[in-house]
Amino acid sequence: MHIEQFRNYCITKKGVTEHFPFDDNVLVFKVMNKMFALSGLDSWEQNEPQINLKCNPDWALELRGEYESINPGYHMNKKHWNTVTINQDVSDTFAFELIDHSYDLIVKSLPKKIKAELENLS
Repeated sequence: MHIEQFRNYCITKKGVTEHFPFDDNVLVFKVMNKMFALSGLDSWEQNEPQINLKCNPDWALELRGEYESINPGYHMNKKHWNTVTINQDVSDTFAFELIDHSYDLIVKSLPKKIKAELENLS
C-alpha cells in the first residue's frame, strides 16, 4: 500500500475529513470530527509506513498475537488503538478491513443527532 491508497480509501468514506492537528507530519482522518485513523508521513518516507487505528479491545489483543506488524497503539490508548505497520504480514485487503472496523467503531459511538447528520450527507 502507498500513502495515496491509504488517503484515498479513508477520505472517500462518508463524513470523513483530513487534518494535521498535531504538526505537519501526522495526518489524521476524522469522521464527524472524531478520529479513526492517523499516520506519520515520515514513516511512509522511511519505507516503514504505520497507521494507528481504533479497534475492539478483545480483537486488538487477538490481532497483536497473530500478526507481528500489529502492536499496541503508539502514543494512543493501548487498550483501544493498534499501530499497524503496512506492507509486512498484513495484506492491503486486511489493512482496509481494519480501517473499516475503526471507522465503524467511531460511527457506532456517535450520538444519535450526529449519526443522523452523517446519514443525511450525500
